[in-house]
Amino acid sequence: MATTRAEGLPFLPGNTFEDPTKSRFHVTNTLKFKNGYAQQHSPSVGLGGERLTYNQLSESELDELANKMPTLTYGQAKQAPPETFVPAHLAFDKKVLKFTGYFKETVHESPQEFYRVRPVEIFYYLEDDSISVVEPHVENSGMPQGKLIKRQRLPKDDQGNHWHWKDLNLGMNVVFYGKAFRITNCDQFTANFMESEGLILNQPESVPQDPYTESRKQPLRSYTTRSDFDKLKKFLELDRKVLRFYCVWDDRDSMFGEMRPYVLHYFLVDDTVEIREVHKPNDGHDPFPVLLRRQRLPKNRNDVHSSFPMIVMELTDHEVKQWFTPQDFELGKTIFINGRRLLIYDCDDFTKNYYRVMTGQQTFQPIPVTGMANDLPKMELPPYNGFGSLEDSLQNCLSLVPQPPKKDFIKMLENDHKILRYEAAMDSVRQEDRNRRFIISYRLSDDMISIFEPPQRNSGIIGGKFLEATRISKPGSDVENPEFYGPGDFAIGATIQ
Repeated sequence: MATTRAEGLPFLPGNTFEDPTKSRFHVTNTLKFKNGYAQQHSPSVGLGGERLTYNQLSESELDELANKMPTLTYGQAKQAPPETFVPAHLAFDKKVLKFTGYFKETVHESPQEFYRVRPVEIFYYLEDDSISVVEPHVENSGMPQGKLIKRQRLPKDDQGNHWHWKDLNLGMNVVFYGKAFRITNCDQFTANFMESEGLILNQPESVPQDPYTESRKQPLRSYTTRSDFDKLKKFLELDRKVLRFYCVWDDRDSMFGEMRPYVLHYFLVDDTVEIREVHKPNDGHDPFPVLLRRQRLPKNRNDVHSSFPMIVMELTDHEVKQWFTPQDFELGKTIFINGRRLLIYDCDDFTKNYYRVMTGQQTFQPIPVTGMANDLPKMELPPYNGFGSLEDSLQNCLSLVPQPPKKDFIKMLENDHKILRYEAAMDSVRQEDRNRRFIISYRLSDDMISIFEPPQRNSGIIGGKFLEATRISKPGSDVENPEFYGPGDFAIGATIQ
């Protein structure tokens, strides 16, 4: 072959031929060095040793080359790799189609019903094409309900085919093991799945009503009762609402009798009455809090039929003709309760507001009552005899077993180890006492004063503790209410006795 390239062919792979006589196979350098620096250099000589020539193509030829698919040169385009295989148990995991429907059960030997309509739920599991049928539980239905067909692949015909989701639709009958089920509706996920697979669902249907169940339904009963006998309404409106009256029992006609105060409670929720006794310290009465326990109170217990045996202690509601009501209690009125004469002299604010709303009464003037209770003798303390401190002597009068006087612990904690010290000299007419020096210590924690005399040599007076720590009263103060020296009484130049 004399030429290395066919004439008229573009310089493309496949259009060139090797020269068998070629013996030089060097690689053309693409870098050249100029002034010691490497620069890019495009070769001007071809593979065969000839110089490269550039084809001058027109604009139309460039567009034709750009739009032309080089199938002859490069061959067919490569196909896309197949998609990754996803198994069904992974793609359809936890994806279940839910259909609602019903089936009719024939009832034999019953004159009241011929069949029953029993609603069911059909679940189709996409991962393994299994089906389960569940009947919802109805309370007190008397029928065994729950799972009718456990999860399994259900046979469709005798040829070995099984039910598939493509065979299910709304408004159709499906037969599972010889029992016909009518599919009426499905959930939103099932509808979206069917539409995505190209299946058009029929219009949903409603489950027919069970004639026997409808015959057993009864209309709601309507009750018309008077408000006086409506105990629930009375409880909701009047619970915890109590009328309180203050009264006294005048028993001065009997020997050693007196006027004893009581509190009468009237409970509006059930029209019961309770009488509680008012106690004061050392009133001389037994500590019984309740005179009459909470109960309905008859106006006249002896007003019974002549045939009623009087030996009976308790009366029933049939024997009592009249009960006490809120209209029977007024200020200044005397009522007789089990033989006792009680005078109502006052009431609380809630009772006054209740009567203002119910009866329209506006004025409630309390009745003055005297002699309700004897005044206790006032405890008089004996005069201070001077022995011991005043606080210790007072404890003997306050309790049978004397207790130590209480201390101000807050003051002791705040002023602990805080002592004021002063130097003083004795102000005396005797010349030998004028030279005596003393240290006065005032403790802020308990206001006690102690005096110490430093010993002096050749003074003839034995020094040491002159006064124990004690509280010192000012001269001329009252013995019962003494005034003690305080921190403000100690100053330079002051005289302390």
